[in-house]
Amino acid sequence: MRALALMLVLLLAGCSQKMEAQPRQNPLAATPLSDTQSSARTPPAGTVATDADVGLVPADNPHAVTMALLQRGQQRFEIFCAPCHGKAGDGQGMIPAHGFPHPPDYATPALLHASERHFYDVITNGYGVMFPYGDRVPPADRWAIAAYIRVLQYARNAPVADLPPDLETKLEEQKP
Repeated sequence: MRALALMLVLLLAGCSQKMEAQPRQNPLAATPLSDTQSSARTPPAGTVATDADVGLVPADNPHAVTMALLQRGQQRFEIFCAPCHGKAGDGQGMIPAHGFPHPPDYATPALLHASERHFYDVITNGYGVMFPYGDRVPPADRWAIAAYIRVLQYARNAPVADLPPDLETKLEEQKP
């Protein structure tokens, strides 16, 4: 009985089952086995990329607004957003100066009243001629940029009464 079991093990061990010996199709080769006559297959509708962010997105910024978050938002804004939106968020970036469409000014009433989630969604999915940055900017950085956009909006619309006295004096000196 042991001899039979040993022979069976040796017989099965001798079978070659390497992947390179298996039948396969070359990439993009023609094949009659598919509707498209190609070995390349389009993903089924609803297929989600393996690196897609499929978590629920909160309605409000889930991160505490700290100086570190705003500095990170400024850094990421200057890398990804300022070429089109300008460093001040006025839509006067370098890209529109070369003939591309101007993005909206963040100081417009519609964007002043938009939620941070709106900015997060626009960064993720794009809007108008702006292409999506969801695959380039991680979610935490999108929230940081949205918080920094609020800083830009406030900086351009801050009431003079809210300024420190030394800045208020400098502003008065610059008036004609």
